[in-house]
Amino acid sequence: MTPYARRGVHGQTVEALARRILGGRIPEGATLDLVALQSELDVSLTALRESLKVLAAKGMVDARQKRGTFVRPRADWNLLDADVLRWRFEGGGTTRSDRALLRSLAEVRAIVEPAAVRLAAARRTDEDLAALETALTAMGEPDPDPAHAVAADLAFHRALLAATHNELLARMEMVIEPGLAHRDRIVHSSPHGGDPVPAHRAVLDAVRDGDASAAEAAMRALLDQAGRDQERAGVPDDGEAGTPPAPAGPPPTTPAKAPTTTPAQAPPTTAKGGPAQ
Repeated sequence: MTPYARRGVHGQTVEALARRILGGRIPEGATLDLVALQSELDVSLTALRESLKVLAAKGMVDARQKRGTFVRPRADWNLLDADVLRWRFEGGGTTRSDRALLRSLAEVRAIVEPAAVRLAAARRTDEDLAALETALTAMGEPDPDPAHAVAADLAFHRALLAATHNELLARMEMVIEPGLAHRDRIVHSSPHGGDPVPAHRAVLDAVRDGDASAAEAAMRALLDQAGRDQERAGVPDDGEAGTPPAPAGPPPTTPAKAPTTTPAQAPPTTAKGGPAQ
């Protein structure tokens, strides 16, 4: 699935709503007050409804007669959707839920990439090797902007999955990349990260030699180093994978159609305060 384009008022509205739901500001089961949302986000009702259709397609919201539009249970969310992953990671935070998500990503990579690199060693073409070499060369180029190192690392792992010549594995990039980019931004912005080139070079050399066992061992060593670099960068793994994200800050109050008690100084949200209509 192609990631959702982040353009214009429509795209901004989709992302604003998604982050509120994913961050817990609009909790599971909450019925959305569309009039309040329209006013708060300064968008037309048509634009708001179109944005909610995007989130509905990702399993995050639904609409029912007499109840209105509401946030679906977390179990229904398409958490492997590239946009949902990106929305969860964007913002660069290192909250407990971020760390739990990074741990989940590390577990997925530990399952997928060692097996994928074995296939790459058996199936790689000259074009695949050239793409990996180009990414590795870029990885070794000195550049003060962490974005350069992030882009090079993503390109290497994307090329590695493509070298499996398995179209389903190749599409795993959409699951792995949002979290990997977030992790890379943290590590490459830290003075404590190690040099990533030798570990990646070992993977590429084994793939080039067609040695599946050596490639798998090199990938496992690379993933071990990635974990150590993450810890040195100040992102300890103290969360449990799959832990639901905690609301950011104190729970906000809601402009509601029914009277509610509003804590002092609490910012407004968009879920109805009274029973679902």
